Amino acid sequence: MSADSDRIDTLEAHLAFQGDTIRQLNEALVAQQKRIDRLQTEFERFVALQDEAGDGQGLPPDERPPHY
Repeated sequence: MSADSDRIDTLEAHLAFQGDTIRQLNEALVAQQKRIDRLQTEFERFVALQDEAGDGQGLPPDERPPHY
């Protein structure tokens, strides 16, 4: 019986460890998704500002900037 009890204890310890690991991974995933959402919003705002400012003052594709 002792061998079965030891096996059950070992399995329970592994299960508890896996549960904690899954919780930590989920928290990390949620934090990363929030950051991605925030960056996506900022990027879309930046693109909108660029579209509004689209006054054609960008360099032509083959012109070098003055510091070259």
